[in-house]
Amino acid sequence: MKRMCLIVWSVLFSFLAFAAEGEKHLPDVISMAEHPRLLLLDKDIPQIKSNVSNSREWGKIHRLILEEADKMLQFEPVERIKTGRRLLAVSREALRRIFYLSYAWRMTGDEAYSKRAEKEMRAVASFSDWNPSHFLDVAEMTLGMSIGYDWLYSRLSEDSKQAIRQAIVEKGLNPSFDDSVNDWLRSSHNWNQVCNTGMAYGAIAVYESMPDTAKAIVERAIASIRLPMQKYAPDGAYPEGFTYWSYGTSFNVMFLSALETLFGTDYGLSALEGFLPSAVYIQNMIGPSGENFNYGDSDGGSSLNPTLFWFAEKTHDSSVLWSQPDYLESPRKVRALRKNRLLPAIMVWGKNIDWDKISHSAENVWVGQGVTPVASMRTSWTDSDAVFVGFKAGRAGSNHSHMDVGSFVMEAEGVRWAVDLGPQDYNSLESVGIDLWNRKQDSQRWDVFRYNNYAHNTLTFDGKKQNVNGYASVDRIGKRDDFMFVVSDLAEVYKGQIGECRRGVAIVGKTCVVVRDEMKATDSPVKFTWTMLTGADVKKVSGSSLLLSQKGKELKLSVSSDMRDLRITCSPARSGNFYDADNEGITMVRVEGTIPADARRHCNICLFPGGRGEGCDMPLEEWK
Repeated sequence: MKRMCLIVWSVLFSFLAFAAEGEKHLPDVISMAEHPRLLLLDKDIPQIKSNVSNSREWGKIHRLILEEADKMLQFEPVERIKTGRRLLAVSREALRRIFYLSYAWRMTGDEAYSKRAEKEMRAVASFSDWNPSHFLDVAEMTLGMSIGYDWLYSRLSEDSKQAIRQAIVEKGLNPSFDDSVNDWLRSSHNWNQVCNTGMAYGAIAVYESMPDTAKAIVERAIASIRLPMQKYAPDGAYPEGFTYWSYGTSFNVMFLSALETLFGTDYGLSALEGFLPSAVYIQNMIGPSGENFNYGDSDGGSSLNPTLFWFAEKTHDSSVLWSQPDYLESPRKVRALRKNRLLPAIMVWGKNIDWDKISHSAENVWVGQGVTPVASMRTSWTDSDAVFVGFKAGRAGSNHSHMDVGSFVMEAEGVRWAVDLGPQDYNSLESVGIDLWNRKQDSQRWDVFRYNNYAHNTLTFDGKKQNVNGYASVDRIGKRDDFMFVVSDLAEVYKGQIGECRRGVAIVGKTCVVVRDEMKATDSPVKFTWTMLTGADVKKVSGSSLLLSQKGKELKLSVSSDMRDLRITCSPARSGNFYDADNEGITMVRVEGTIPADARRHCNICLFPGGRGEGCDMPLEEWK
């Protein structure tokens, strides 16, 4: 009893600290619905079953979930085995199993699913802890256990209810009041979204056993989660990139959906500037190939995203789903979809979506400012061979960013010609002592090949690294069909290295991509390096041009400049560090030259899909 009182006072103190910064949201008296109360109510099940029966797409996703649940019947429960400092892989698999099996039971009534989920939850409840030193592990485990406890409440034995409920409280909720591990409460990145969601689900699931504390936890989450949600402003460009949008935003939507289900409101959270438009951002980051613009710590893969269906329903804008139907037709993407631990949520969030009425955007150029400004341009939404360019500004020092300010990716004829390597496996670097999460200028993070500007499609001066505090926005845009462009001033990013530096990227005549850099040196000569990474085979055809070939397609790279010593080199994208990934199959194209002291110089590079097309060698001031 004494321990519980201390916990209650800790929760209330934590809540009051946040409440002092904003208004109180929850009513004084909460009449909590009976179980199940999280995300999916019994009254919504008939509509989901109708969708499954009458829609090819909903039927396919439903069967996929049941197929995975059937496989899980044969699995042994997860074990508490850490990878490095993380238990996260175990937490995620436990969440996936419990969510899938619980959904399967609610849709079919087959007790094989509920009993197997109960066995999984009892195993997780017996863990010594859920690894609070890396609190994402606790959050995802708590989310899974809470869904299972709530959805299977009527089927669980009393012993199981007690064991699971006790684990949710002692191994999930209680550690969230420990100041040594709960710094996520005041953070403005994905940890806040994931951890607050896990804790709120746990509190709602066990509400009856600790109503005052549970209420305070949910109220705390409503106040705290505003911090990362405010970072979507003004246009929805998520600061941490595509992959972490899928992570942080998906959990954020799980939280908002729980509030809406329980209280009929999300207390204004979804109305925060930039949050709802972030679905437009994520759709514009997907190229015609179906792969994403994977800047920062994002991988290149993408697949069906349940969260986008919540946004489509919320905004009544089906264009944010334009890429989604294709993912159901790709065997490779469907295999990836089976691993999506939040997949059952799509059946809830998408229950009112008609797949046949999904349309595409009317805009071919999109720009988002904010913490990490980004842009995309494409010649068509409906042509799989369309030309596509993604461009990144921002600052290297922001969360999960690389020294990739000014970088771009480019697709044409179904091929990604200019690529981003994405992140390296975190544990592979942490296990050899790399201080990966320090983002100061002298951090070891920037010695990792994939993280510095030497290995991105951007610029380097005198072999130096970008300034982690230097910021660049997207300064000008052009939206003409025959001349789409973005221009960014990169001078702050190279402060102390170059006097002036502007980069423009354009799609000219719907066929050619132009990357133009205009620079002015300081009072000393500057060595200039332009870099592009590609998975294509590269052949030099002259002193100023290359021919790239990939998947039976060709692209010509042509260089023009007023630097007299300009030269083009190609080499494998490798470093001399023992800890760096091999990046096999990737070639680094470099264009190098010298800018004399106090002189202005430019470098104009044209990328011609098919090896032909009209280029553009025009000063940036004339781009209109």
